[in-house]
Amino acid sequence: MIDKLEYFIALAREKHFGKAAEDCGITQPTLSAGIRQLEDMLGVMLVQRGSRFQGLTPEGQRVLEWARRIVGDARTMKEEMRAARFGLGGHIRIAAIPTALAMVSQLTTPFREKHPDVTFTIISRTSVEVLAALENFDIDAGISYLDNEPLGKVTAVPIYRESYQLITSVGSRFSERENVTWAEVGSLPLCLLTSDMQNRRIINQHLAQAGVTVQPTLESNSMIVLFSHIRTGKWASIMPLNLSQILGFSEPIRSIPIVEPQASHSVGLIAAQREPHTPLIAALLHEARALSRIMMPLT
Repeated sequence: MIDKLEYFIALAREKHFGKAAEDCGITQPTLSAGIRQLEDMLGVMLVQRGSRFQGLTPEGQRVLEWARRIVGDARTMKEEMRAARFGLGGHIRIAAIPTALAMVSQLTTPFREKHPDVTFTIISRTSVEVLAALENFDIDAGISYLDNEPLGKVTAVPIYRESYQLITSVGSRFSERENVTWAEVGSLPLCLLTSDMQNRRIINQHLAQAGVTVQPTLESNSMIVLFSHIRTGKWASIMPLNLSQILGFSEPIRSIPIVEPQASHSVGLIAAQREPHTPLIAALLHEARALSRIMMPLT
C-alpha cells in the first residue's frame, strides 16, 4: 500500500498521470493500475477521471491527508532504522526564501562538521512554494518567514529577526543619513523582488503604512539581479540587515537603517509537523535551535 499511496501523492502534486508516473520512475499504466487498486482497497473513488486528470474527489482529498501522514511515518521508520544501524547519514533537501539564502551556510556548515556523512541540496523558492514542497515531500525542510503569513501545521524554529536597510550609492539622495524613514524610502526609484515574494509583500505593507505606494523601476525574482544593479551605483533597494552584512556592502554602496517604524520579521527553519521526526530532521532542528541561541539571544 505504501507504494500506491506514493503514486497517489505524486498524482495529486503533478495533476497529470504521465508526469506523476515519470516522477515515480514507473510507466503510466502502472501508476493508473496502482491508483485503481488503491481505490478498490479503500472502496471509494479517489480521482475524477476523464480524458485527462480532472482533480480529486472529496474522498480523495481526505485520503491524501492520510497518505501524506502514512508515507511520512514509513519514511521516518526506515530512516530511523538506518541511523540505528549505520549512524546519521543521508541527504537533506532545503528550500529557502531568497533573502535567507546567504545565511543557510551558518546552519549547514556546523551541521555537517558534526555529521560528515550528510549531504545537502539547497534551492531558492518563494514562501508559498516552500510550504507546498514541504507538504508534498519534495523537500525535507524550509527556511521562511514565521510571523507574517499563515504557515499551517509545521514545526518551526526561529533563527533570526529580519530588519530592513536602504541600500544606495554614495552621493545619492539620503546617502549621508544615519537612518531614513519608510516614507522617504518610498520616494526613491527602487529595484525590488517581484510581488510573488513575501519579502516584497512585507515591504509593500510597511510602505503602505507610511502612506506610500511603491513603484519600483525594476523587479526581479533573483537577488543576484538586484545586487548587480545596486553595485552600478545607479539603483537603490530595500534589503534585510543580515543580508547586507553577509554581502559586506562597501564604498560606493551604503546600507542605511530604515525607521519609523523600525520593522522586523522572524525567519526560521520549518519542517512538517510530525512526531517523531526522522533522525536527520531531528538533528537539523537541534542545530537550528543552537543557531537561534546565537542569533537571537535572550535579553
